[in-house]
Amino acid sequence: MKVTVDQVKCVAAGHCVMHAAEVFDQRDEDGIVVLLDERPPDELAEDVRQAAAVCPAMAIHIEE
Repeated sequence: MKVTVDQVKCVAAGHCVMHAAEVFDQRDEDGIVVLLDERPPDELAEDVRQAAAVCPAMAIHIEE
């Protein structure tokens, strides 16, 4: 799995961090998503998929 984020699309809702804090964070100054691990381990794959599914801006992209 490879994860990418589009910081321009991000609306700083924080749903990604709630679902996969090991993979996503938010910038302190504006809450925009920060990708911590573009190739997360298999055990986090479902959490990452959930984070992408609930992103209101569809700013998270996954390549399987």
